[in-house]
Amino acid sequence: MDNLDLLPTELPGEFITEELDARGMTQADLAFVLGWDAGQLNRLLKGKTSITPDTANLLADAFDMPAEFFMNLQQMYDLSRAKKADPSVKTRATWSIFPVREMINRGWISDTESSLLDLQMTRFFDKSDISEVPFVSDAPLMAHAAKKSSYENVSAGQYAWLHRVRQIAGTIECPQYDEEKLRNSLPALRSHFVDIDDLPAIPALLLACGVRLILVEPLQGAKIDGVCLWVDGQPVIGLTNRLDRLDNLCFVLRHEIEHVLRGDGREEQFAPIDEFGGNLDSDDVELPECERAANLAAAEFCVDQKLLNSFVLRKSPYISEKDMLLFAARAQINPAIIVGQIHHKTQKYRTFRKYLKSIRSSLLEWRAVDGWGKSSQIEL
Repeated sequence: MDNLDLLPTELPGEFITEELDARGMTQADLAFVLGWDAGQLNRLLKGKTSITPDTANLLADAFDMPAEFFMNLQQMYDLSRAKKADPSVKTRATWSIFPVREMINRGWISDTESSLLDLQMTRFFDKSDISEVPFVSDAPLMAHAAKKSSYENVSAGQYAWLHRVRQIAGTIECPQYDEEKLRNSLPALRSHFVDIDDLPAIPALLLACGVRLILVEPLQGAKIDGVCLWVDGQPVIGLTNRLDRLDNLCFVLRHEIEHVLRGDGREEQFAPIDEFGGNLDSDDVELPECERAANLAAAEFCVDQKLLNSFVLRKSPYISEKDMLLFAARAQINPAIIVGQIHHKTQKYRTFRKYLKSIRSSLLEWRAVDGWGKSSQIEL
């Protein structure tokens, strides 16, 4: 008899009794074979005692069958009588690929009973059913991504972060996107990177061009610096300030603006997620064309690359602090941005690090900020 044919609720003793009948043996015969008294065997057959590993070995020899078979009989019976698991366990497990606890702590979803978790998460991802949510179903990340290779490495944490940016964007009134106005605003935008105290003015400048700028603290383990989203045909730039440095902010923001100007990701609702060490590595020749173009625009925005290359060539390998500051003044940009560019060109990251100060306090003055103790109140 195959154990797969055994009903889960059947006592192991019932199978043993059936096997005795099939072999023409009596319970007394089996007790003799096992070296047991009749009472000991009767308790096993009635289910008053369980099959232990020792008992399974004895039965295996008695019936010339694997000991594992008898252990499985007992396990199947025990499972059939076990208390059914709380349905909320399966619900929480289903969504565990996302950082649910962190999302609760950040105020993205409520800490309510698990029966409401499906509803909250599907609403968070703006879906009507769990079957439409990537990572917990076979639903595609995007319905019609033209370059799937650009999106295949998006993680569940990054996807959740993207939707938080999208949610916040939906709460901000914005004029119609004006590409020409955005291009014309770039010199004014760059001027705000001369002094850290001018950073709070950046969101309003972009908003006037029809671009919403949103700062959302990254989720733990979800490596991301920025992204260009499209919400109802309107561009949204999401940033994390992950490195908390002016040079990083300047490069990433201009990189995302280039995605906006090019319309990258418009059909897919967002351009590929950008992060340093990945597609923000401007020297990687294997990057998609849209990323190379955005990197070139960002680098040029930070500082004229011909001037920078000439400066590094003339002053390397010993660039003095005085030379760096004079070059920053000539380039009309904050020294921190020049330091970041020099680090990238020379691969020497220990020099002038005192200029790479935290900029978080200035960015927390932005209108659309979520994280670092601040949470946007959004009704799901």
